Amino acid sequence: MRILSSSEVQAALPFGALVEALRQMFRSGCELPTRHHHTVTVPGGSDGTLLLMPAWQTGRNLGIKVVTIFPDNGARSLPSVLGSYMLLDGTTGQPLAMLDGPMLTLRRTAAASALAAGYLARPDSRRLLMVGTGALAPHLVEAHASVRPIQEVVIWGRNPEKALALAGRLDRPDLRVTAATDLAQAARDADIVSCATLAREPLIQGDWLRAGTHLDLVGGFTPQMREADDAAVRRSRVFVDTRAGALKEAGDILRPMEAGILRAEDLGGDLFDLARDARPGRRSPEEITFFKSVGTALEDLAAAQLALEHGGT
Repeated sequence: MRILSSSEVQAALPFGALVEALRQMFRSGCELPTRHHHTVTVPGGSDGTLLLMPAWQTGRNLGIKVVTIFPDNGARSLPSVLGSYMLLDGTTGQPLAMLDGPMLTLRRTAAASALAAGYLARPDSRRLLMVGTGALAPHLVEAHASVRPIQEVVIWGRNPEKALALAGRLDRPDLRVTAATDLAQAARDADIVSCATLAREPLIQGDWLRAGTHLDLVGGFTPQMREADDAAVRRSRVFVDTRAGALKEAGDILRPMEAGILRAEDLGGDLFDLARDARPGRRSPEEITFFKSVGTALEDLAAAQLALEHGGT
């Protein structure tokens, strides 16, 4: 059985190949049981959470991501979120590979946004605003630049020093990366706005978005979290990664629905629809598009299979 470390997983998942692997997986589909969610009691501390996310394709592979969330880990100098991914032969059940879970998740999450942007962002998009300075931000920048001719990236974060440090890390001769302190102006100037934050109240206002902008919301993963306001929903054609996930977990979708601003039937489509050409993506240069992802085990399986192919020798 192969064991792929974080750096090996990253090297085995270049975004060009990974975006295409996700496209093919959304076209063909796979079995996606409901995610298992278990509370783990920690004596004298905060409860932990165990998440189990299985998926498989008949006759090919099956895989499961095991994720633990232990809020008190910071006091132990450990990440609060840890995980691994096991890939097995779908015919025999034989283990094939164990992959670093956090890196697999970062790469496939960013690739899903890039897959959506390939259908929804203007082909001439050159300026990207990255809202958030966490672990996902560098991967989102790289992923978007793999599908659109991005020449300039602006980083905004609640902590200006972190934004400046990340910009300095990512800046290179063929990609100008700077930090911004004025979020509103940065959003007005952007062709693509990508958000990866833990915001519980909207950061992006729809009135800031100019015609033709593509909005990519990645950070919120509970009904209580939200990165864009009602005006952004009203002005956009709204897409999601999967209807099942977005209509259960995404505050950026559920809260506008509760307010009567958005209906399930108003959704422009999901990644299954776009990958299968069942729904149109961007329809005009002036249209504002809105993509919300919460993640799916389908993406993990596609990424793990690709990683084994590229890094399993």
